[in-house]
Amino acid sequence: MTMGRNESVARIVMLLCFGTAILSLAVHWHMIAGKRQFEESASTRLRRDATMASGAVSASALSSMPAAKSGKVEKNVTREAQLAKNNWLVVDQAKKPKFFLAQIAQPKSVNSVAGKSQVVVDLSDRRTYVYAQDEVIASYPIAVGKKGWETPTGSFQVMHMQYYPAWRHPITGKVFAAGTDSPLGDRWIGFWSDGRNQIGFHGTPDVEVIGTAISHGCLRMRNPDVRMLYKQVGLGTTVIVRE
Repeated sequence: MTMGRNESVARIVMLLCFGTAILSLAVHWHMIAGKRQFEESASTRLRRDATMASGAVSASALSSMPAAKSGKVEKNVTREAQLAKNNWLVVDQAKKPKFFLAQIAQPKSVNSVAGKSQVVVDLSDRRTYVYAQDEVIASYPIAVGKKGWETPTGSFQVMHMQYYPAWRHPITGKVFAAGTDSPLGDRWIGFWSDGRNQIGFHGTPDVEVIGTAISHGCLRMRNPDVRMLYKQVGLGTTVIVRE
């Protein structure tokens, strides 16, 4: 009798333990499911808030941007393209020029220097003057064209600019390689052409000829001087040559 009662109690205890285990598992699963749902909801809310904030910033940035003035842009592009076209010398390859650069670099871009400076060449003084508006900011001694090869007078614009140009002699046809010892020196600043011949400022290693009429029309300068002039002008800079 006592043994049968003990077995009943043991069964009841086992059932209670088993039920408690099942209840614990159910509570644990419910907590995990609730946590996962909360995290997913929070993540979705954060993404939505970030998207709304990004949209607000983009709208604000777009509203603060000035409207493009297409007419003005097209006008400026057309004007610069025309200026570049006018400043590029096209040489007829079928005709051998008397005087020309054996190597011609692509022209530098038209820049603000061209509109701020002006060069005046005084042939009788054998000097070149650089003006910024109405003020002389630099002056350099030069050699000018000799008799029969006189430097042309008038108003011109800088057409070509090149570092270390090579040169072909207008009479013998001999080509002189680029370099400090080249007859064209360190720099070339061309401002005149008739389609066959070219004239401009350039350096020279023979500094003793500065101040004389000895060139084939070009304006020879000391190499340090022509390097300075190269920095003070740009394509389109006005060059006035007077007697």
